[in-house]
Order: sequence, then C-alpha cells, then structure tokens
Amino acid sequence: MKKNTLVALATLTAAAGAMAQSSVTLFGVVDASIARVSAGGNDVTGLSSGGLSSSRLGFRGAEDLGGGLSASFWLEGGLAVDNGGSGFKFDRRSTVSLTSKSIGELRLGRDKSPAYLNVETFDPFGDSGVGGINGANLIGSASSAAGTAEGSAPKRFSNSIGYVAPNLGGFYGQFAYSFGEEASNIANDRKKSGIALRAGYGAGPLNVALGYGQSRGGTDAVGVDYKSTNIGASYNFGMVKPMVLFATEKGGNKRMDLFAVGATVPLGAGELRASYAMFRDKKLSNADSKKLALGYGYNLSKRTQLYATVARLTNDDGAKRGLAVSSSSLASPTIASGANVTGYEFGVRHSF
Repeated sequence: MKKNTLVALATLTAAAGAMAQSSVTLFGVVDASIARVSAGGNDVTGLSSGGLSSSRLGFRGAEDLGGGLSASFWLEGGLAVDNGGSGFKFDRRSTVSLTSKSIGELRLGRDKSPAYLNVETFDPFGDSGVGGINGANLIGSASSAAGTAEGSAPKRFSNSIGYVAPNLGGFYGQFAYSFGEEASNIANDRKKSGIALRAGYGAGPLNVALGYGQSRGGTDAVGVDYKSTNIGASYNFGMVKPMVLFATEKGGNKRMDLFAVGATVPLGAGELRASYAMFRDKKLSNADSKKLALGYGYNLSKRTQLYATVARLTNDDGAKRGLAVSSSSLASPTIASGANVTGYEFGVRHSF
C-alpha cells in the first residue's frame, strides 16, 4: 500500500511539474451580423460572419525549455458562423516556434505577412467587414470586390520561415520568407514565393511602422513580381486615437496607391470608429475610388460587443471596386463600372 501511494505521489508530482512548464489555451471569436450591400440597383441582404473581427477557433500552447528558451505552437482556423461551414482547417495560422527572450522568435508554417500587419493595425475597423479599408491586394481589388491578381500582396504566407525580433526600447521588427515549392525545371520556378518585413516603433501613445512585401505570381512561363510598400502611424490622445496609412502596390505594369485616415473615439460604454480612404490608379485616369465608413461598438462586457457599421464607396467611371463582406454563402452584388456601393452591418461579437 505504501509503495503504491509513493508511486501515485511521484506520478502526480511529475504531472504537476510538466503542467507548470507548459500550457495549452483554447481561444476564438464568434462574430455574426446582418449585412446589406447595394450597388447601382443590385443588392443583397443576409448573414455575415466577421463584420467586426474574423470568426475563428484556435489552440495555442507553450513550453518553458529553461535558460530563457521556450517552444510554442499556434493553430487557428476561420469559422463560418452564418451557415456552420464545413471542412474546418487551420488556414489562418499554423506555426511552431522557438523563442529566446534575448534573441527573438523563429517561426515556421503559415502566418500573416508582416507587410499586411500595418493594414490591420492602422485601420479603425481592423480591415474587417464593410467598414474595413480592404487594403491588401490593391491591384486585384481595383476591378472587383474580392480581387483577382494572382500573387498580389497576400495577407498570409504559406510554407514560410519567419523571425520576430525582441522588443528593444519600443523598437520592433518581423521578417518572413515564403517558399514557392515549385520544381526548378519550370520557367517560373519562383512562382508563389514571397518575402515580407515590418519594422516599427511603439512606446506609450505612439505607434509607427513601415512594411514591405514582394511576391511572385503568373503562369509557369511568365513571372510577375508584385511589390507592396506601406507606412502607418497612430497616436492615442486618450479622448481620440487618430491614425494614418499610405500603401502602394506595383506589378504587371500596374500601380495602385491607397491613402487612408481614421480614428477611434471612446464613447459611453463603447467606441466610435471612422475612416476615409482614397484609392488611386496611377496608370488609368478614371479608375479611382473613395470610401467613407462610420461605426459604433457597444460593450456589453469585456468579451461581448454589439456593433453597427455603414460604409459608402464611390467609383470613377473606370472603377468597380466593392465592399468586403465575410460570408461563405452571401452572394456579392454585380458591380458595374462607375457604380457606387453602400453597405450596412449590424452584429454581435463574442471573444473567448
């Protein structure tokens, strides 16, 4: 009996030690809204998934290896709250990392492009829903709501190796390279490959960062390098947090520029959000667009928010840019060249 008791105590002690050195967390966001998008007489109304924040489910964990070194993983997939979706996969992020407190983090797998992070950070709507700037893939989205330019300024890199520098007195940085994983005997063997970096300074109320990305698209025989550069800044005055973003993208004899200003304002038990963006086609004289978005989120608790957003986008005669709606089943209205687009969303977001 005493022997069995000692074995049980030893087992519990070892398990407690392992638990103390490692942890696993379940997390996620469930966001659903009623959305309506109208464009030149064509409109669609239905349920959207992710009007304020992309719905997601994930698992993350870390193990302390000692000596300031740790190992961690992050598995995160998108959810379709509107219809339940199917075929869940960890398409938002799937990485394994080794981190040193003094040297930084080595990260392998699928992750956001460092160049795209500025678009999210300096957009009052976090680049989500009808209010989001929709500042990724500028060349592709110039002619449609979703964007069609292959390889153009991707939001995420697959097959990537990345490095996240430690924060040094407010200075931060991140780098990633994405392997195209194509055979070397094809004419365009760098297809699908990419490189991106971000460097910035964030201390107290100030945050400013520069991002750069390059990706290879095109067919096996023809390669097109898409290059994107952006810079953003924000300053939190307490009563208002203004932000500004400039982004440009070049490739395939095309160039698109984006200039956006916005702000968040604490108001009552929630937050007021506003942004104004201008999209400039530097090759065509009549393909520009302008977008105004206003929104308010009311906090029912620290994890639950009710929100409403309205956005209006005006297109020049040669442009047919649309508004982004996160839905796996809601159809996009047909947008004719020169048509103006209006969008509304009323929803609830719960984080856990």
